[in-house]
Amino acid sequence: MREMLIRKGSIEDVEAVFDLVLELARFENAEDKVTNSVTRMKEEGFGPNPAFEFFVAEVDRKIVGMALYYFSYSTWKGRSLYIDDLVVYPGYRRQGIGDQLMQKVLEVAREQKCGKVHWQVLDWNKPAIEYYRKIGAEFDGEWINCALAFDRL
Repeated sequence: MREMLIRKGSIEDVEAVFDLVLELARFENAEDKVTNSVTRMKEEGFGPNPAFEFFVAEVDRKIVGMALYYFSYSTWKGRSLYIDDLVVYPGYRRQGIGDQLMQKVLEVAREQKCGKVHWQVLDWNKPAIEYYRKIGAEFDGEWINCALAFDRL
C-alpha cells in the first residue's frame, strides 16, 4: 500500500513544485508562457513577506501534486484566498489527491476567515469543472479575465 501525505510546502520543495508548474503548463499547451524560475520562487515565497504558500502531496515520499495559493482582498467580501495552481501528475490523478489538496487549502481559508476562495479553470478541462461543480463552486460567465504581463511591456 502506498503512503500518502499532504503537508505544508517548504523551500526545499520548490524545485519539485516548479516541475509541477511546468507539467501544468504542458497540460495547458502553454509551456512557452512560463517565465518564472526556481530561484525566483525561492526568493518570493520565503522571507519576511512571502508572496505565496503551498501544500504538497507526497506518495511514498515523492512529491506528486501541489496546491499553491495566496491571499488577496475583495472590497465586497474582505480577505480572500486565490488558488493559483492545483496540479497532480497524470499517473496519480483520480485517486483523491487533488481533492485532499483542495480541502487543505479550504481549511486555511476557513482558519483565516476568508470571505471567498477563487480560482480559474480552462473551459475545456471537463474533469476539473465536474469536480468543482461537485464541491459547490459557482461558475461566472459574465466576467472577463484580464492580465498585464510586465515582461511584455
